[in-house]
Amino acid sequence: MSKVFKKTSGNGTIALYLGKRDFVDNVDSVEIVEGVVKVDPSGLNNRKVYVYLACAFRYGSDDLDVIGLTFRRDIWLHRIQVYPPTGGSEAKSPMMESLLKKVGEQGHAFSFQMPPNLPCSVSLQPGLNDSGKACGVDFEIKAYIANAPDNPDEVIQKKDTCRLMIRKIQFAPANNKAGAKADLSKQFMMSDKPVHLEASLEKEVYYHGDPITVKVQINNETNKTVKKIKISVNQLTSVVLYSSDTYVKEVCAQEFGTLCSFQVTPLLANNKEKRGLAVDGRLKDQDTNLASTTLSQGEKEMQGIIISYKVKVTLTVSSGG
Repeated sequence: MSKVFKKTSGNGTIALYLGKRDFVDNVDSVEIVEGVVKVDPSGLNNRKVYVYLACAFRYGSDDLDVIGLTFRRDIWLHRIQVYPPTGGSEAKSPMMESLLKKVGEQGHAFSFQMPPNLPCSVSLQPGLNDSGKACGVDFEIKAYIANAPDNPDEVIQKKDTCRLMIRKIQFAPANNKAGAKADLSKQFMMSDKPVHLEASLEKEVYYHGDPITVKVQINNETNKTVKKIKISVNQLTSVVLYSSDTYVKEVCAQEFGTLCSFQVTPLLANNKEKRGLAVDGRLKDQDTNLASTTLSQGEKEMQGIIISYKVKVTLTVSSGG
């Protein structure tokens, strides 16, 4: 490991260690989340130490919480007891062994396997005058000291907790599948024959920064002239909680003459000021991208934020239309 991420509780009794904070969703499986909690038993006062991994949707800033309402909804949460240990020792990965060696005898390992129907880390880009944490889906690992794992009547002091944010990021394996294809015929008034438009993509998967090649074939049997062709890429963001709402944002648009092959490249750098645009989740102020398409949805309906993209081809002909 080149770097270890550490967070210590306010009282110094527990500390959370991670070897990495990005965990990849490979469509058919998600990387196991592993870490170590360092525990000083002298500060527990007969209490226990627990750790949980939570996937949550945040739909408001903490500073809006003025009447006791929470602006965060847990989509999935799993917790385990790490001290005192409850079970036998499991096989440990090289990363886990390295963390335990670094922490020493007071280290206690934990691991979580995320289910495939969880969304990836996504943030909705705030406006220029917005403050606080952005709305979106985030993942949090929290270690805490308590008498019981989830007692609503027990007040857990902030000094007895430590937490680290992690990211679940989407990876699409490369494939040789052909891209989508669509065709349309349009009839105009005062014209017996239509305009035929066919558009297709070279491939199915594009990575961030890749130019998207759109092949367009036009069969114009009317008496009108095709003046220009507009290629646009739209981001579709579905927010699925109590109901499902979909928002459409244009992330790239170019106009061309009457060629047959076009290239467009959607980039976050050209959309920095669009409020509500979905971007890949970020840790602190690191760079990010336009949100990746949501690929793995498992057998259950996914909640949170689901991302997809659509390429749109628009023809403009003479005399309007």
